[in-house]
Amino acid sequence: MNIVLLSGGSGKRLWPLSNDALSKQFLKLLKDDNDTYESMVQRVVRQLTATHKNTKLFVSCNTAHSDILRRQLGVVETISEPSRRDTFPAICLTAAYLYYEKQLDGEETFVVCPIDPFAESKYFELLAKVRDLVASGGHRIGLMGALPTYPSAKYGYILQEGGAVEGFVEKPPESEAEHLISQGALWNCGVFALKIGYVLDCARKYVEFDSFDALYKQYDKLPKVSFDYEVVEKESSIGAVVYEGIWKDLGTWNTLTEEMSDTSIGNALISESCKNTHVLNMLNIPIVVHDVTDTVVIASHDGILVSSKQGSSFLKPLADQISLRPMYEQRRWGDYRVLDYKQADKASSLVKRIRIDAGQAISYQFHSKRSEVWVVVSGKGILTVDDVDSVVSPGSVVMVPRMAKHSVLAATELELVEVQLGEGELIEEDIVRVGRTGDT
Repeated sequence: MNIVLLSGGSGKRLWPLSNDALSKQFLKLLKDDNDTYESMVQRVVRQLTATHKNTKLFVSCNTAHSDILRRQLGVVETISEPSRRDTFPAICLTAAYLYYEKQLDGEETFVVCPIDPFAESKYFELLAKVRDLVASGGHRIGLMGALPTYPSAKYGYILQEGGAVEGFVEKPPESEAEHLISQGALWNCGVFALKIGYVLDCARKYVEFDSFDALYKQYDKLPKVSFDYEVVEKESSIGAVVYEGIWKDLGTWNTLTEEMSDTSIGNALISESCKNTHVLNMLNIPIVVHDVTDTVVIASHDGILVSSKQGSSFLKPLADQISLRPMYEQRRWGDYRVLDYKQADKASSLVKRIRIDAGQAISYQFHSKRSEVWVVVSGKGILTVDDVDSVVSPGSVVMVPRMAKHSVLAATELELVEVQLGEGELIEEDIVRVGRTGDT
């Protein structure tokens, strides 16, 4: 079975722990059966591969997520979008990849799933039945709907009778949701079964292409709209499989903390007077929480949140007003956090603490808008500046002038402090890679 996971979230719903570089699906806050923290991505892939041993798994993602996906999942086949344009363009690009790059037949069926549902194993088992709705020729689109357990205004609803879909209602008021449930409506799980050729025909309404690369280059010509709105709501031949079991979108601190086994993570003290309170602290300073109820306290390098659990559902509009660059990022080679950032027209500075895993390397690159000073804190590595190699170890100080090509390979786990000096905004986009061996 061909399964595609959609991973295109912008990352503001679980601020300040999530950001554009570290979306909610990558946060390691849930525990597996071995009592080890795992991310939503890791949980879903673990459940999928346990259920479907021979599945061919693909991940549709934005370019910024490629590194962290490989870091958390290892070898995984990704289909990177050149820009963020919602689920319709992402699914069209995926179909082109499967057809032109993987040489699958246009009559082949693939299943598209969100990358972050919280569900039981039966949910993943039913994906085969969703596929069969389309593979058998009975329907042009197959969906999965969860049997609702309460009238929620947060979910979309599938109107169906006997497995035949008759319509959709998006996030109705609770009073209307209660009526819909009484009529047999299902929560829309965001799962699609589709034939490759069917999706390519949808894309060709907007773009002419005869290869994956041709569609990739014209990606911005596809409408920035959801697949539901552009295709599903206009299709008459749709079937649905009913899922009965736990299904949640852990998209708010309120719903996420319901599934967390620990009330605190990190350097935190919660007094016994606190009730139904969770504290997550990613900073090196302690947090003490006393005598509060139904509260979440979250501290990261991007900011601090104190909110009632119920009120945390309405966080995103506030978080959208914050335009600071991400202060912590995970990369394929390790991670970094920003310690200090001062921006000015003529004298900007940025200080990072960088950790590179043993055996990994930062790509050979140069910068046109900044120079850098590196101070090695721990570990050993091989530094290359303009094709000249040298060994670095604790105490080494390295000057990297503007336009100088440079990289570093970690012989052991390597930590260094990097000071960037330049003009204007100092951003990750000021990186030009020049093709030497090394991860980006």
